Amino acid sequence: MPSMQRDGTKLFFVDEGAGSPPFVFVHGWTCDHTFFAPQVGHFREHHRVVAVDLRGHGRSDAPEQDYTIGGFADDVAALCVELGLEPAVLVGHSMGGTVVLETAARHPGVARAVVMVDAAPIASAPILSQTAQDVGGALVGPDAAAARQAIVDGLATGVRDDPDLVARITAAMFSTPEHVAMSCIANLGAWDGEVAAGACRVPALHIGADDPINDAAALRALNPRLRTGQTVGAGHFNQLEVPEQVNAMIERFLAVEVLAPVPSDARA
Repeated sequence: MPSMQRDGTKLFFVDEGAGSPPFVFVHGWTCDHTFFAPQVGHFREHHRVVAVDLRGHGRSDAPEQDYTIGGFADDVAALCVELGLEPAVLVGHSMGGTVVLETAARHPGVARAVVMVDAAPIASAPILSQTAQDVGGALVGPDAAAARQAIVDGLATGVRDDPDLVARITAAMFSTPEHVAMSCIANLGAWDGEVAAGACRVPALHIGADDPINDAAALRALNPRLRTGQTVGAGHFNQLEVPEQVNAMIERFLAVEVLAPVPSDARA
């Protein structure tokens, strides 16, 4: 895998295919670039696609530091500039969904569009906020290991009828160092998703799972350019369970919101 250096940290990524607009895929909490393998394989046929291992994850370095959504977003923006990808279609799953949204909000010009696949909590619905607080508190408490096990099990058991996929997901999620996993959760709870959503100035799509983390109406209320959809018959890792649905939804979003010609009256 190729890599780049940022702030003394080596970040690994895959870079395949050719064509515009380019795609950048950003995995979720304690995952790695392989969690977007079906999308990389699909979109590289007509687009340049890059899938990154966020710092602390996969093959990338994992220094002892704070792991924040803003910090990840700065890394993604730096990667886009380094590889000449801007503006790119930024696609993120789970925590990666919050990272790509933050990237678009704080680095204008880097994103051409944003796709969030069952993103971590964005709108501050009371039940979501409480869940984030409970999870964050458990991971820094005396039973942190058991709490992490429960979180991973809960996310992975949403996968339907594919024990091999559950095993691969679980193994990958436990390969991330403990200090990275805990810092990510603590800082995700402090991230202001409503501000980021309101600041996003490019077309955006959220693809929820069967039981989505985010409420579609709440998301749309934050930004009129934010479209919402939902896959059928898949849990949180819907990009792996039903890639044909996720890929088709991204393709349609791209055609309608990104590549569609601008009407002449809108240009006037």
